[in-house]
Amino acid sequence: MGKQKTKKFAVMKRMISMKDQRLKAKDRSKAKEKKKKDPSQLKEREVTKHPSCLFFQYNTQLGPPYHILVDTNFINFSIKAKLDIVQSMMDCLYAKCIPYITDCVMAEIEKLGMKYRVALRIAKDPRFERLPCTHTGTYADDCLVQRVTQHKCYILATVDRDLKRRVRKIPGVPIMYISNHRYNIERMPDDYGAPRF
Repeated sequence: MGKQKTKKFAVMKRMISMKDQRLKAKDRSKAKEKKKKDPSQLKEREVTKHPSCLFFQYNTQLGPPYHILVDTNFINFSIKAKLDIVQSMMDCLYAKCIPYITDCVMAEIEKLGMKYRVALRIAKDPRFERLPCTHTGTYADDCLVQRVTQHKCYILATVDRDLKRRVRKIPGVPIMYISNHRYNIERMPDDYGAPRF
């Protein structure tokens, strides 16, 4: 038995350097010319556009009837706490609330299977408005964050810590969550419920 030759992996063929003498002048790469910066030229920067609906941290688009985007786990935890979603939202905000469910949230609930059929039945309630999604995939967190960033008229209802952390960075978006068997709202200024004269 002789020595077995092992195959070498990730071995590249040797390449000729572009500065090699064997190459002709036309085949050689030209040295990149550095552009001299003009000091009098204006500097361009990418600045994110500030939404017109915000007056500092106060969101002028929020007001009754409240539009509430519902996450998958919010429905599941509401069932666990034996809370009626629409009624509990009204008890929390003292105004009419319209819960919205996106296609991805619906797809996530459907994926959970028979164990969460009660959540699916609640999500298909006619009081819940459906929002169509145009993106690929069924990852609801990215979809909800994108929707809340584009349209500042929503309150986000979730129990997910990571999603809450992401939404807190977006100015003017309140978060609804569950604690002590009732709904609470985070970051909602006192002026929202006050009547306007």
